[in-house]
Amino acid sequence: MSSEVTTEGPQTTYKRVMLKISGEALMGDGQYGLNPPTVERIAQEVKSVHDMGVEICMVIGGGNIFRGLQGSAQGMERTTADYMGMLATVMNALAMQSALETIGVYTRVISAIPMDQVCEPYIRRRAVRHLEKARVCIFAAGTGNPYFTTDTAATLRASEMTCQAIFKGTKVDGIYDKDPELHDDAVRYDHVSYDEVLQKNLKVMDASAIALARDNSLPIIVFSLDEPGGFKGILAGEGTYTKVGG
Repeated sequence: MSSEVTTEGPQTTYKRVMLKISGEALMGDGQYGLNPPTVERIAQEVKSVHDMGVEICMVIGGGNIFRGLQGSAQGMERTTADYMGMLATVMNALAMQSALETIGVYTRVISAIPMDQVCEPYIRRRAVRHLEKARVCIFAAGTGNPYFTTDTAATLRASEMTCQAIFKGTKVDGIYDKDPELHDDAVRYDHVSYDEVLQKNLKVMDASAIALARDNSLPIIVFSLDEPGGFKGILAGEGTYTKVGG
């Protein structure tokens, strides 16, 4: 399969990508839950890349509804808290599916925890077929196991789907040596190795996700999801971002 996409307008060398966003990205200016205009804006960003002919996988966190680690810290049994967090990711995935299909993008929510009435169970070959039919696949419920983050789930699914890169949408335009919102002299990296991320504890993704990406030579591109047209721009070879590995 060629990695070159030939479509009208901007072209990209990426044929299939994973977009990882946090649940908090769906809150907008709120403190909790979903902000429909924000969900719709992100759906438009996804559609703009889909229209380029790129096959898109997505993983959305659940921190806007429930975060397992936080629940565990407050005294809840960790396994139960993590399963509750997984269910939160399904809710976010269904919201994004609704927003995408409203604007004409066929979408499948695929859950690691079977719940046939609302989404499909994860079957790798079926998911690949959906991508080949130009459907966006949103992978929900993490890996289906407690003690694993959605960062790790995104890296696992990206590896299984043979994605060519993980796009990590954040509030800033890349990876900095320190928090740019707190330090005016923070320096952004253009490129950083997997080992540097781990050694410097750069907080891109958790360590298991970085190690899995490194072992599968899967580059991670960190960019600002708040920048209008940023996702499409980077795929077209423009914009500001940090690349990990690759």
